This record gives sequence, structure tokens and C-alpha cells, in this order.
Amino acid sequence: MIFQVDNKNVFVSDSGQGIDKEKVTIVLLHGSGLSHIVWSLTEQYLSNQNYNILAIDLPGHGNSEGDCLKSIEEISDWLEKVFKELNVSELTIVGHSQGCLEALEYYSRYSKRVKNLIFVGGSYRMPVNQDLIDLAEIGDDKAVKLMMKWSYENSKKFIGGNPVEKIINSPRDIREVLAIDLIACNNYKNGSEALKSIKCPTLFIFGELDKMVNLEKGKKFAELIPNSKTYIIKECGHMIMFEKAFEMREKISEFLKK
Repeated sequence: MIFQVDNKNVFVSDSGQGIDKEKVTIVLLHGSGLSHIVWSLTEQYLSNQNYNILAIDLPGHGNSEGDCLKSIEEISDWLEKVFKELNVSELTIVGHSQGCLEALEYYSRYSKRVKNLIFVGGSYRMPVNQDLIDLAEIGDDKAVKLMMKWSYENSKKFIGGNPVEKIINSPRDIREVLAIDLIACNNYKNGSEALKSIKCPTLFIFGELDKMVNLEKGKKFAELIPNSKTYIIKECGHMIMFEKAFEMREKISEFLKK
């Protein structure tokens, strides 16, 4: 699906189903430097569960035009423009990593649209190692390798090699997309206030071996949201959508059916 926001093309993968006003809509928000492709094993499954699926490419990512937005707050306001353009409400928002910050900030600003929140491998505060930012700003591919190393040991854990390298595959992608995203995450400070506003059903999914958002940090986030649910995926790191997509998507489906 392609449409325009602020005179720029926006790409949203909808599993080829469009938007049925009679169905609940699930929004999938990707992490730093990535695109809707990370949800490929998830969106068709959830679509088959009779949901509308909107896997969004942020500006400058994937197939969406424009420059990357430089703050989580800007992204949240841009998302509201997207949802207005598509005329969708009663959203379930699923965010991974940076997408968790976006979901959190979006809820704090536009909670009337949100029915459920699902945080995958995220926290309300995500400081980024300065070495990683420095490498990304000069377009060094070591930035991607470090991301994967800190996510979960090394890329050998993935059949076919490092999946992130297939998305962030040029110095330009690293410099003009990944670096901007990482800085946006590092600079986001409103999470501790934003989480206080959460009143909707909320699910947290964490990888047991995640080194970017370690389990202790994740659990502290979950504990701050009353009546939230937490699910920990064993033998899994930060890139849950690649490592344990089948288990993750089943838990999302179970949560939404309750």
C-alpha cells in the first residue's frame, strides 16, 4: 500500500488485504535502521487471524520516501498523520526496539486510538553506546556487526547469515538511516513520564539472551505498567522477529484473543 503524507510516498505492507473497517487493526513498528521486512514472518500469520495488518516503513526507510525523522516525538506525530490518512482507529501497536519508544510516545499523545500495546525487546529508555553511534555516523559497517553482536552473540546464530546486513547494506544506509535512528533513541528522555499514562492492556515480550535490552531492564519496564503481561522467550536475543518469530507471533495472537 502506498499513499502520501506531507507530500511524500509512504509504504505500508498490508499483506495484500487492504483495510477492512470491520476488523481490528494491528500496527507493526520496526527498529533502528530496519524496515517492514522484519515483520514478514509475522504479518501474514496475523492477517490470517482476521486482523488488518499495517507494517509501516518510516520516512527514509524501506520503500517510504523522505528524510529520516530525527526524534521519537517527531515520529509519533508523523504516525498520527498516517493513521488519520488511513482513517483507522482502535489500534493494537506492536513495536520492536526503537518501535517500542515510538509506541510509548504515541500512546502518551494519542491514547484514544490505541486499544492494546505490545512491546517486543524494548524499554522506556534506550541509551545507545557512543562507539556504535560514532561508527554509524561515518557509515562503517562495523556498526551493523556490533548491533548483532550486542543483540545476541553473533550472526552465526542466524541461518543464512546476518539478516540485518541484508536490510542495512550500504554506507549510506548506515550513515543516513541507522545513525539518525540510534541518535533518536539515545536522545529520547520522555519514557518515564509517558509510561505513566498507559491504561490499555499491555504485553511485553523479551528475549532471554538479549544484550541490547537485557532481561533485568526489560522486567523493570514491565513492572511499571499495572496489570501488564510478560512473556520471556528462551534462547533468544534482541532480534526476536528473526530468531523466534513463530513463538512471538503466537503469543501476540493469544494475548489479543483474551
